Amino acid sequence: MFVDRAAGPAGAGERPKAERLGARFAALFGGTPRLYRSPGRVNLIGEHTDYNEGFVLPAALALACHVAGGPRDDGRLVVRSENMDETLDVDLTVDPRAPSGHWQDYVVGIAMILRRSGHPIGGATLVIDSDVPLGAGLSSSAALEVGVATALLDLSGTTAEPATIARMCQQAEHEYVGARCGIMDYFIACHAHEGTALKLDCRSLEHRFVPMAPPLRIVVCNSKVRHSVAGGEYNRRVDECEAGVARLSLAQPGLRSLRDADLGLLQACRGDLPDTVFRRCRHVITENERVHRMAAALDRHDLGALGPLMADSHRSLRDDYEVSSPELDLLVEIAGHLPGVFGARMTGAGFGGCTVNLVHAEAVGEFRRRLGESYEARTRVSPDIYVSAAAGAAVRIG
Repeated sequence: MFVDRAAGPAGAGERPKAERLGARFAALFGGTPRLYRSPGRVNLIGEHTDYNEGFVLPAALALACHVAGGPRDDGRLVVRSENMDETLDVDLTVDPRAPSGHWQDYVVGIAMILRRSGHPIGGATLVIDSDVPLGAGLSSSAALEVGVATALLDLSGTTAEPATIARMCQQAEHEYVGARCGIMDYFIACHAHEGTALKLDCRSLEHRFVPMAPPLRIVVCNSKVRHSVAGGEYNRRVDECEAGVARLSLAQPGLRSLRDADLGLLQACRGDLPDTVFRRCRHVITENERVHRMAAALDRHDLGALGPLMADSHRSLRDDYEVSSPELDLLVEIAGHLPGVFGARMTGAGFGGCTVNLVHAEAVGEFRRRLGESYEARTRVSPDIYVSAAAGAAVRIG
């Protein structure tokens, strides 16, 4: 299935979609709600570097989570998920610390973190509908959490800085979902600008916007292999990186994350590191350098430099970090033989999910047709293909 999402000033087709959700809210609960959107994201390069205090280069997508909401005066949070066809009703005065493994962890988690962080949110009724595909590596969970946070704050008449919202959403996922995610997904959802990627220092949160040259289109190909970032493999990678830091810091006192290491230090310590830990560290160190080089290439509109950097990133994720899959490798292989492609790589946590492709606007139609046909012929699975310009941050839209 080909799905074309193109971002406009408010997101193409954004208002009709929001108005339909508003009508759904009115039918279920009565009244006229406020409307919000929060984007999914794709990471152009810089994978598994964010929780190592490194550098990333994501862009927001037109794919988004929409929230329709109204305030309540009984201290309860009532949430209808159109995607799950379920309704949640919880008492905000009771803090369920243990993850339930249910979608409510994301919603209840951010509500509890907001209250604990000194933001006096009250009760609310929300209706949620998202077109960010689940388990595809496009940050459906962060889109949900940032969308819910934006709605709860606004409905309660309070505000928070975008970076503060991002940190609270990250904390909610750590404590209530059990995934030790970095800051990237939440930060781009809170800060994105249309037409740009965002280069982020995940330690200092210093960031700048990097122009996406007019010929570029972001084409995301969903392999239809799903993953769960709360699973053991993701957290195992975090542990392996921490093991590397523990050893490298003996050789370089003051080193606090892999962001502080270079290949010279890593090579000098190779004999003291298990091979798996060595390769995990090598990926993170080299991936940080690729982020700097790709941002610089986009700054100078050197589109020819993008392909080698994205190819090196994919190989590193496949061989050193071991988070790719046969389906992702196949999508990247096919894309590499198609005209108009500037670069292709897996994106997101891995273990399935999506590839990101930077494609010339004039070649998008042929690219998605030929890639879809080739992938289906070899896997008997029809990929979902999304086309998007770089979109904007979470916002109230009505």
